[in-house]
Amino acid sequence: MCGIAGFVDFNNNSNEQTLASMAQCVSHRGPDGQGIFFRQAASAQVGLGHRRLSIIDLSTSANQPMSYQDLHVVFNGEIYNYNEIREDLILKGHQFQTHSDTEVILHAWKEWGETSIHHWRGMFAIVLFDETAQEIICIRDRAGVKPFNYAWQNGAFIFGSELKSIMSYPRFEKMIDQDALGSFMQYGYVSHPHTILKDTYKLSPGHLLRIDLKTREIKIKQYWNVYDYYNKPKLKIDLPEAILETEKILTESFQYRMVADVPVGVFLSGGYDSSCVTALLQKNNTEKIKTFTIGSTDSKLNEAPFAKQIAEFLGTDHTEYYCTPQEALDIIPELPYFFDEPFADSSAIPTILVSRLAKKQVTVALSADGGDEIFAGYNRYDYISRYSKKISSIPGPFRKLAVLAMDTIPAEHVPFLNQKANFQSRYAKLRNLLADPSPLELLNNLSQVFTRNEVNQLLKEKFSDLKTAHLSRELEGGYEDAMAFMMAIDYQTYLVDDILQKVDRAAMSVSLEGREPFLDQKIIEWAAQLPGDFKYRNGDKKFILKQIVHKHIPKEIMERPKMGFGIPLAEWLTNELKGLVLDYLSPEKISAHSLFNEEAVRRIVDEFYKGRREHHLKIWHLLMFQMWYEKWMKSL
Repeated sequence: MCGIAGFVDFNNNSNEQTLASMAQCVSHRGPDGQGIFFRQAASAQVGLGHRRLSIIDLSTSANQPMSYQDLHVVFNGEIYNYNEIREDLILKGHQFQTHSDTEVILHAWKEWGETSIHHWRGMFAIVLFDETAQEIICIRDRAGVKPFNYAWQNGAFIFGSELKSIMSYPRFEKMIDQDALGSFMQYGYVSHPHTILKDTYKLSPGHLLRIDLKTREIKIKQYWNVYDYYNKPKLKIDLPEAILETEKILTESFQYRMVADVPVGVFLSGGYDSSCVTALLQKNNTEKIKTFTIGSTDSKLNEAPFAKQIAEFLGTDHTEYYCTPQEALDIIPELPYFFDEPFADSSAIPTILVSRLAKKQVTVALSADGGDEIFAGYNRYDYISRYSKKISSIPGPFRKLAVLAMDTIPAEHVPFLNQKANFQSRYAKLRNLLADPSPLELLNNLSQVFTRNEVNQLLKEKFSDLKTAHLSRELEGGYEDAMAFMMAIDYQTYLVDDILQKVDRAAMSVSLEGREPFLDQKIIEWAAQLPGDFKYRNGDKKFILKQIVHKHIPKEIMERPKMGFGIPLAEWLTNELKGLVLDYLSPEKISAHSLFNEEAVRRIVDEFYKGRREHHLKIWHLLMFQMWYEKWMKSL
C-alpha cells in the first residue's frame, strides 16, 4: 500500500521539486520512503512520484518508481497472485531482481501488454510510462478498492491517490463543480467518475486510461464490467452444491489477502461478514489470526461483547478497545484533511479508531466490506421485496391522481401528520414513488438524504444530475430482477465511493494497509450468477453466506439483533457539536461562498434545534461540506 502522484506537463513548466512536493502530500500513505522519476520526453515532462508503505519485499530494491527496459511504473496496491504470475514469466525467459509484485507488473506488461490485467487478482492503481510508445497508461482495479484521481487542466495531466496532491500542483485551479455539490448533498459522497472539483475526475473501477504524448489524446476503456456476470444465465445448481463451491471460492480469495511480509490482522465487528472472513482464515491457518474490535461505552451501540465471544470460539488473538465519546469527537476536526473531498459517512469515525487500534500490532488489516452488496445484506433489499411490487400494483390512473393531490396539498398543510418526525421528507418520497414506482426510484428514496427538489431549494444555482452508475441501464431485462438491479447499482456506487473511500482514507491516515477479501473478482463473478433466492430467501438476507458461517460458528452465537458501532449523531449535534454547527452554518460562513441559499440553511438548523431531530443527517452533510470548504477552498 502506498501513495502515488505525478503529472504529464505539455507546457514543460514543471520540475522535480514540484513532483516531490506532490508526493509529500500523501506521506501518511507511505512513511517508509519516497521516490521520484522525472523525464523530459519529446512532447512533455513526465513525473512519477511514490510514497512507500513496505508490505512485500521489504528491501530497498523494491522501491518505486521502478523501471524495466523502457517501462516505468508507480503502483498503489497489491497483486496477490504475483508469485504464480512470476513463475509463468520465468518459464517465458524473464529474470527478476526482486521478490516484489511491482516488478511482476512491469514484466507482465512487457510480455502481454494490456491483457496482463486479466492475470491480476488484487487491488491496484497503476501508472505506467512506456517510453518507446510515448504513452502513459493508468489502471484502476475492478472493484475500485484503490483510489485514482486525475485532472486535465491548462495543458497538464495531473494525478494522485488523493486530491490533495492534485491541488498542490502549482498551476491547478480549484473550482467547485455545482453538479457534484448537488450530488454530494443527496448521497454524502461524489460518485465516480466525478469529483467535487471541475476538470478533475476519478478513474472508474475496471477502467484503463491511455494518454498519447504525441497527440495529447486521452482514451478511456472499460476492461471489466460487473454486468457481464449479472447478465449471464443463472447457474443451474442446488443449494448444497452452491454452499460448498461458494465457501471454496471465499476461502481461496480470503487466503490470498494474507500474503505479506509484515503482520496481518482482521477487523472483527461480530457481524456475519467479518465473522465469515475470520472463521475461514482461522480454519486454514495454524497461527492465531489477530482480530481487532472497537467497543462503545454506550451499551445500545456496542457489539464488542459479541465480537469477543466469536473470537474466543474461533481461538483468535483478539484485541478490543472501548473508546470514549470524546475520543470519537476528537477525530471530527481531522476528517476534512484525510477525506479531501466532502464526505458525510459518520462511520468514518469508528473506522479511524479501529485502524489506530490495529496499527499498534499490524501493518495490514482485512476489512469485510462488500458482503452486503454481493449477497443482499442491506435492509433496503427488504424494502424492494416488500413494497416495490405493492406500489407498482396500484393502477396507473390512481397513482397519477394521488400525485396530483399531493402536488396540490403541501406536506405542511396535512393536519396532524405534519407534526410527525420526518413527515415532509417521507411525503415527498412517497409522492416520487407513486409517480415512478421503479426499483431505481425506490433505491434513490432509500439512499438520498436530500431529495432532488430539496437540493434545488438549498443551492443558489440549479444543478443537473451527474452521469454516474446510479443511472445504469446495463442489466438485461431491466427491472425484472429488482434485487439484482439494486445490488449491481450499489456495487458500483455506494460501495466504491462511500465504503471503500472510507476504509482507504481511514486506514491510510495511520499508514495501515486495508484489504478487502470479499472484493476478489472471482467472488462477484460467481455470486452474480447464483439464483436470487440463494442470497435473499423469504426475508432472510445473505442466506447462503449465513449457511457457510453457521458451519463454523454456532447459529445461536450469530443470530441476534445487529447493532454495530454506531455514532449517536443526532445527540452529538444537539449537544457537544452544537457550537461547531452554529459556527460553520452561520449566515456569515454560508454567504461567504454563495453556494447555498442562506434562508434554506437557517430553516434546517432552526427546525433541528427546535426538535426536528430527523434533520440530523442534513445538518451533518452541511457541516462536512463547510468544514471541507474551510480546509481546502477558503484561500480562494
